[in-house]
Amino acid sequence: MSLGTCLVTGAASGIGAACARLLAERGAERLLLVDRDAGGLAALELAVDPECFAGDVSDPALWERVEAAAPGIDRAVINAGIATAGTVAETTLEDWRRTMSVNLDGAFLSLRTSMRKANKGASIVVTASASGFKAQAGAAAYATSKAGLSQLAKVAALEGASRGIRVNAIAPGGVDTPIWDTAAFFRDLVASKGGDREAVLAEMAQGNTPLGRFASADEIAAQILFLLSDEAATITGTVLVSDGGYTL
Repeated sequence: MSLGTCLVTGAASGIGAACARLLAERGAERLLLVDRDAGGLAALELAVDPECFAGDVSDPALWERVEAAAPGIDRAVINAGIATAGTVAETTLEDWRRTMSVNLDGAFLSLRTSMRKANKGASIVVTASASGFKAQAGAAAYATSKAGLSQLAKVAALEGASRGIRVNAIAPGGVDTPIWDTAAFFRDLVASKGGDREAVLAEMAQGNTPLGRFASADEIAAQILFLLSDEAATITGTVLVSDGGYTL
């Protein structure tokens, strides 16, 4: 089955890269990949030769380039994001704005382009987070940005319904992706375990998730593909929480 023209942001690693691989394998005719990591995009091995756009998703000029290159979009995964940590009292305005710039402004610009270029019957999935539903100390900016994404997806779903455009969000809990390695606390934990990254993730999952494990990027990508597919034809404006029971 052809998936037409597919857009993926944050495609150089983690969930985005897993989505790019799966879309290419399952019938994407044209693959538009966006990430600030140009080297990571170039290193991807895919079944379809992608068109890569290196840049910051919060930069409107990047989206002007994408819109000029894409005559129409059939599937979109709005996934680019950064992880930041800090309590409300400790978070600087600079860190707050940096988080919102990528996670919320960047997602808005990505979604705006996707809605503008969406073909009739297009499907879009936004990567939110379970942290947008369950309060956790130390996640002030990140959790707020992800909560906003869930509502943004619902508004877009309502606006796109008359054109047959579906918009949903997925809210993962813990996922084994490189985003963990950008967090100082996680690097400290790994160092305390002699560099055993897998052991740290396993302990975190046991302590925070009823199912006792985190998801893989490939598992989340498969769930995103379901939401993008015709099998989910009557699903729009929903947030699929995939967190191993974290929010229970």
